[in-house]
Amino acid sequence: MTNMPTVKLGVVAVSRDCFPSNLSEQRRKAVIAALSARKIPATEIATIVENENHAMEALASLQKEGCNALVVYLGNFGPEGPETMLAQKFDGPVMVVAAAEETGSNLINGRGDAYCGMLNASYNLGLRKVNAYIPEYPVGTADEVAQMIGEFMPVAKALIALRKLKIFTFGPRPFDFLACNAPIKPLFDLGVEIQENSELDLYAKFKANENDPRIPEVAADMANELHQGNKQPGVLNRLAQLEITLLDWAEANKGASEYFIFANKCWPAFQTQFGMVPCYVNSRLASRGIPVACETDIYGALTEYILQIVTDLPPTLLDINNTVPYDMYEANKKDLGSYKATDLFMGFHCGNTPICHLKQGEMKYQLIMNRLLEDPANEPDITRGTLEGQIKAGQITLFRLQSTADCELKSYIAQGEIPDIDPCSFGGIGIIAVDEMARFYRHVLIAKRYPHHAGLGFGHVGKALFSIMKMLGVEDVAYNKPAGQLYCGENPF
Repeated sequence: MTNMPTVKLGVVAVSRDCFPSNLSEQRRKAVIAALSARKIPATEIATIVENENHAMEALASLQKEGCNALVVYLGNFGPEGPETMLAQKFDGPVMVVAAAEETGSNLINGRGDAYCGMLNASYNLGLRKVNAYIPEYPVGTADEVAQMIGEFMPVAKALIALRKLKIFTFGPRPFDFLACNAPIKPLFDLGVEIQENSELDLYAKFKANENDPRIPEVAADMANELHQGNKQPGVLNRLAQLEITLLDWAEANKGASEYFIFANKCWPAFQTQFGMVPCYVNSRLASRGIPVACETDIYGALTEYILQIVTDLPPTLLDINNTVPYDMYEANKKDLGSYKATDLFMGFHCGNTPICHLKQGEMKYQLIMNRLLEDPANEPDITRGTLEGQIKAGQITLFRLQSTADCELKSYIAQGEIPDIDPCSFGGIGIIAVDEMARFYRHVLIAKRYPHHAGLGFGHVGKALFSIMKMLGVEDVAYNKPAGQLYCGENPF
């Protein structure tokens, strides 16, 4: 997948000058070896930081090596001033972690006291207002530290990406979905750029590409991808024209940003003017690392992009849509384990889920829009373009980053799964199982006024998402609480 940064990690060991510096050096080398064994690439910086001059030497080495993320490793107690100065001056995400003692047979000359040093480091990070990533238990052996660094990598990747991201939008955020119409100032506070455009801007470029010589090649690629699922071949050229137009726009307008995503209005005027439903194009771009959120959902697009970063897989954006009927639950109870009927719901969208996540993706037409815009007695025309099918079974994480009306960021995270059960309905759709979903739905999604769109990441990535939210300064991060743990405001009776 493209459209994401590569993390180039630098590891700098620090040493308090009254401790032997070779202890930090030996421990750093052990961490580098453990990273190598885990296939986590890292640049070992030779300078041991004992004072401010060393901190500047290490910073120069990091810059020379092109490092965009930093691990400050307390091989012993560490000099809290120089080590946090290095973290402050480094232009990128910083992790601070410390060494555990290796053996009870070497606690005279081989004791490092980094357990103590982390306390002073945290205090000095606060003095310098450095928001460093500190693991849940930030002291460990070389292999444990390497594992912690592995967990830091997707966090660092997300923080790097958001500072270089631009979100393109086309069309006003729709009146009928005011929940998607959240203030965008918090995104500028994160360093995300936003370029809002009219549907007319897109339409003008689309019309200019009407006879673009690239269209046949892109349409052929679509047909090859769909294979036997290409049930509406007559609309492929229009879809190819749209895909070319969106990518051309991004290339011409991304400016100082390196990465880009879209949040586009997709109905109802889109169908009558562009002559199609854009869902399949959205799914194809998402497959390449360029999420396109429906209904001009800016926070939905960003949500998808963060999920993409932490999973290294294309995400999707679904409506938290409808309940699972009790007869369907009873008929499939043997495949649902301990899940209750109220732990289930159906996630649906018209057809934006990438084909790699569908059991049998098929190009169809949008049934709901067809009822509104075309005579159902005739063959569909302008409502063609959806990619439909049952979403494959597997682990998932529901996630959304959202702004409140008064510009406060909040988020939710819930891990679950998609069972292999036919939803017996249309669109890109799957049955989603989340423990205690009914309570989560009432006391998080409804009580905290979240919109109907949820990001769906393929895999259990809650730990990384939680860390990213905290690094972004999001105070309210909700999750699905287990039975027996009450939400604020939940009726205890």
